[in-house]
Amino acid sequence: MAAFIAKQVVGDKLSSVKGAIGKDEEGGTNEKDDEAAREIEEARREMEEKRKEKHRKMEEERETMRQGIRDKYGLKKKEEPPEEEADPMADGRVGRKKKTPAELAAEANKEESDDEEFAKFPPNFSELSSKVSELPAKMAQGVGEITQKCVLQ
Repeated sequence: MAAFIAKQVVGDKLSSVKGAIGKDEEGGTNEKDDEAAREIEEARREMEEKRKEKHRKMEEERETMRQGIRDKYGLKKKEEPPEEEADPMADGRVGRKKKTPAELAAEANKEESDDEEFAKFPPNFSELSSKVSELPAKMAQGVGEITQKCVLQ
């Protein structure tokens, strides 16, 4: 507990000193830091491209092996649905892709047909509605009979 309190007391003063080291007198960051950050970002981008190229080559090798097995055993390749063009803005996106207007319209039509299906009344609807409208009168009559039989003291 004492160590925690000591860190809290000394930590504030230490962080104020640390903040002054990495900045120019003007309050901005050093140009060296900016340049280093750009170099690091470029290196990361290059590594990512190399990684993607490596995986693409590996997948090509695997596909040739698969094709050899298919030829050997007389198997047919499964037809994959054509891939839609990837949205360039979708890289790094978490979640599902946005629906196209055609998909939205199809979904709306489906919902409307569901509503129409439930909107249909049963064939004896008029009979049921008359029974429901008679219920309040029967309830009042039953309550009236009960109050006549009961004697309040």
